Amino acid sequence: METKFKRLKGLGLTAALLSTTALAACSGESGEGEHGEGEGGEAVVEQTVGERGESGEGERGEGESGEGERGESGEGEGGEGESGEGESGEGESGEGERGEGESGEGEGGEGESGEGEGGEGGHSMDTLPVENRLAFMTGHVKAGISLYRAGEASMGAPHLLHPVSETHQAERAGLDALGFDASLFETVSAALDAGKPAAEIEPQLRAAEENLSMVAEKAGGDAASVITYLMGVIVEEYTIAITDGAVTDPGEYQDAWGFAQVAKDRAASLPGDTRDAVIAEIDALIALWPAAPIPPESPAPIAQVVAQTSRVLLRL
Repeated sequence: METKFKRLKGLGLTAALLSTTALAACSGESGEGEHGEGEGGEAVVEQTVGERGESGEGERGEGESGEGERGESGEGEGGEGESGEGESGEGESGEGERGEGESGEGEGGEGESGEGEGGEGGHSMDTLPVENRLAFMTGHVKAGISLYRAGEASMGAPHLLHPVSETHQAERAGLDALGFDASLFETVSAALDAGKPAAEIEPQLRAAEENLSMVAEKAGGDAASVITYLMGVIVEEYTIAITDGAVTDPGEYQDAWGFAQVAKDRAASLPGDTRDAVIAEIDALIALWPAAPIPPESPAPIAQVVAQTSRVLLRL
């Protein structure tokens, strides 16, 4: 797997997501979303995705902002420097624009597990704050351990490479100084390779989880900023994961669930009333994965996930 790079523009994405709640609520009968699911808010998703361009303005095909501009973020190699992929995105709610680069599949975006980690837009791991990099890695670990415990070792294994593989070194830069213990995760990976059931190494799994929690405390950072970052990543991952109302990229679906779990953990350090309100909205977000990270036959519509991330942000 290649390291997943997230180049999400904080203010632009936040504004885009905040606008989504109102848009999703009033989209009612439109039903012309990108995936043809008949859910009124689907067109909102395309706008949100498009708003992760240079300016977050969501003006399709214009300058640096359009929905077709996924290539501008480095997703897929074909679209860079072009104001919209092909001609289809102009004036049509972004329909037909997912064809090129949206899922990071243009140049090795699939990675070994189909997680789309090679060409996705976002900050380079070299420039992300350590607390965001740690949250990103932890989301993968949470998904991997949950899948392992559920008896889905083959699905969980790629996620659990993040703390140990050379491919993902950039995520771990500086974590050793905060007490990150890679040997715990090497033990877990070895158990997976040996075909051991999760129950056999449950103490090691708990130790790995506790180690990441301890490192997160030492890493510090602003919890609201980390949660904002994670909401943006969730939108991106979930949008990639779902096509025509079905899970077509299980790795990204599982990643998004893991990031929601991390967001809940980080929300625990928010002050008083804000904490309770944010956790309640994150719980509602997590509930949109009906079988936790295991892909269901009928996943929640993209617009519903996008709208719920907006509610989380509104509570921050």
